[in-house]
Amino acid sequence: MADTSFLTWPFFEDRHRLLATELDQWAASHLATVDHSDTDAACRQLVALLGSDGYLAPTGIDPDGGGTLDVRSLCLIREILARHDGLADFAFAMQGLGTGAISLFGSEEQKRDWLPLTRTGKAISAFALTEPQSGSDVANSTMTASRDGNHFVLDGEKTWISNGGIADVYTVFARTGEAPGAKGLSAFVVPAETQGLEIAERLDTIAPHPLASLRFSDCRVPASALIGTPGDGFKIAMSVLDVFRSTVAAAALGFARRALDEALHRVTTRQIQGAPLFDLQMVQGHIADMALDIDAAALLVYRAAWTKDSGAPRVTREAAMAKLFATDQAQQIIDRAVQLHGGDGVRAGQTVERLYREIRALRIYEGASDVQRVVIARQTMNAMN
Repeated sequence: MADTSFLTWPFFEDRHRLLATELDQWAASHLATVDHSDTDAACRQLVALLGSDGYLAPTGIDPDGGGTLDVRSLCLIREILARHDGLADFAFAMQGLGTGAISLFGSEEQKRDWLPLTRTGKAISAFALTEPQSGSDVANSTMTASRDGNHFVLDGEKTWISNGGIADVYTVFARTGEAPGAKGLSAFVVPAETQGLEIAERLDTIAPHPLASLRFSDCRVPASALIGTPGDGFKIAMSVLDVFRSTVAAAALGFARRALDEALHRVTTRQIQGAPLFDLQMVQGHIADMALDIDAAALLVYRAAWTKDSGAPRVTREAAMAKLFATDQAQQIIDRAVQLHGGDGVRAGQTVERLYREIRALRIYEGASDVQRVVIARQTMNAMN
């Protein structure tokens, strides 16, 4: 059982503590039954399960009730789901990331059309930002959206798109040309069945998730598909990432907590020279380091989430620190857990082996670790000026 003492920290309200308790119980009883042999089918099933039982509601705002995204709830849900099942975390996260632009900047019509579907698991969403030649360099995007009367015509490619191939709706960023670089991008809502949008390639990774490259060829969408105003795409993308980057850190925290649980079970049940492995001082040192890094990561994650929920317009620095530290430390924690398992740690099908594959991508997507270092350095310098 993972440590839950952090829920007593002042970052949380009683509703967050109740959410954490209920979701942990729900995950334990529902997620083990999902067959992961077909990744696409498993992801669809997980979205449906989470949606039918109300756990996707925090991924978007209520079109009728308004309000804002609760980042602490998003982080708690990702942490708990990641601890139980990495694909369940993925399924939840992409529902929020995929429609984050609609929640934050969409028109009332866009919100009414899509959020009731994605918040209940009746539609799957995706966030199409990355291009083959511009990963973290969003300002270098080359996909175009040309105005043609009451339509925009999209041409170009996107790649490494999570939920690519199974999504019902994509938030797509393209160059509308109001200005060079970052100021010339706009965001659009593009339903998956739109003519001119095709799945160019499905992508396989060490931890199976639905991923694809997309191709847009003379893809016409109505002007009403524009999110916000022309030229606001970069601001929209960064605002969405500002919210959801903290949740990536929370998922890493969930993986790390599971790794510590597995390591503790191993070292207390494995015998060496007639005594538990835990009796070795070196092993105790590893366990101490893992516990320390987990608490430090949790403090950074929930500081960022609490700061955003408290009304801060941006939490660029806090979110970057949380993502960098939590993902990098989770990688090390999981590596220690593998080491403590010996040969069993690298055996296919073992929990720590799965965690070892799951964690690696989190240090890359939504801003690689070195990009976060640049962000933190610049934010620190700006704070001094």
